[in-house]
Amino acid sequence: MHFDLIPTDNSTRARAGILHTDHGAIETPIFMPVGTQGTVKGVHQQELREDIQAQIILGNTYHLYLRPGMDVMESAGGLHNFMGWERPILTDSGGYQVYSLSGARKITEEGVRFQSHLDGSYHFLSPEKSMEIQRSIGADIIMAFDECTPYPCEYSYAKKSMEMTHRWLNRCLDYIDSTKPKYGHSQALFPIVQGSVYKDLRTQSANEIAAVDAIGNAIGGLSVGEPEEHLYEMTDLVCSILPKDKPRYLMGVGTPANILECISLGIDMFDCVMPSRNARHGLLFTWNGTINIKNEKWAKDFSPIDEKSSLWADQVYTKAYLRHLIKTQEYLGVQVATLHNLTFYLQLVKEARKQILNGTFESWKNALIPTLKQRL
Repeated sequence: MHFDLIPTDNSTRARAGILHTDHGAIETPIFMPVGTQGTVKGVHQQELREDIQAQIILGNTYHLYLRPGMDVMESAGGLHNFMGWERPILTDSGGYQVYSLSGARKITEEGVRFQSHLDGSYHFLSPEKSMEIQRSIGADIIMAFDECTPYPCEYSYAKKSMEMTHRWLNRCLDYIDSTKPKYGHSQALFPIVQGSVYKDLRTQSANEIAAVDAIGNAIGGLSVGEPEEHLYEMTDLVCSILPKDKPRYLMGVGTPANILECISLGIDMFDCVMPSRNARHGLLFTWNGTINIKNEKWAKDFSPIDEKSSLWADQVYTKAYLRHLIKTQEYLGVQVATLHNLTFYLQLVKEARKQILNGTFESWKNALIPTLKQRL
């Protein structure tokens, strides 16, 4: 696995590149649809490939560990075979789910003891166990086990957590160095920068992560409720430190405007549940702004869902029809809305890449963001 940057002359740090994996090349900047349990909710794999044109998707270590379990996963030959997806996959480490289970887990130096959200059974997730599970899942890119701190977070806790995340990273590296991938393709471990919203901690963490010289690096612990200005400030700081020749993955971000702003700061990879989760509630991201399709104003609007979209469904189905489907809780409504939102996100980063290569990214971004922030 390796990353090629394409030289461009821009007024921002926005980059275009190609991340090469054994399951195919990924053109960056890229958005990764979230396939938590071996599926991107509401869409078929064929739609992921042909309509959404996803180049890589994300799987979830915590959920796949609980169901279907690693015995099934290994018997299937890994997640690629299990779900019929031949393109790259990234798995998170389970650290974020541990963060979200704050009332049902205990963190120690050895790892995290937690209760399953399914049946209340107890499990233990350590850096080594996370690596073992991700080896069994067989993702192309695997994430180091970390603790994602909440916001707000006291400085002393953020520092203690960051230092433990660094020690956990060393254990992850030792496990990866002493084992081999299980399915004949390479796996790259991405370390994660932590440090909450404290500049000195983010600086320390970014320098330590950069020194590992991994194939790629991630930024975690953001988009957890902090003000938008903190998101951009920390991202800007960390990107100024992480190696320029390695892909940078900002975890769990975000709105279309967030993505464009963070691309301008030097981020290459994104994931977020927002497009699919919002779709299930009738919230659509379009080139003209955000639509709550459940609102009465769309009841007799027989225009296409998004006139500027190249997705067939956005031209075939009208706003009025999609509103009817969502209001009556028809499955097709969720499918169409999810297909639309994910396609929009992928088209957005594809156009961003085009603008970067043309040297026009900054002016394009600045003109588009006010429109994207509109509520229609």
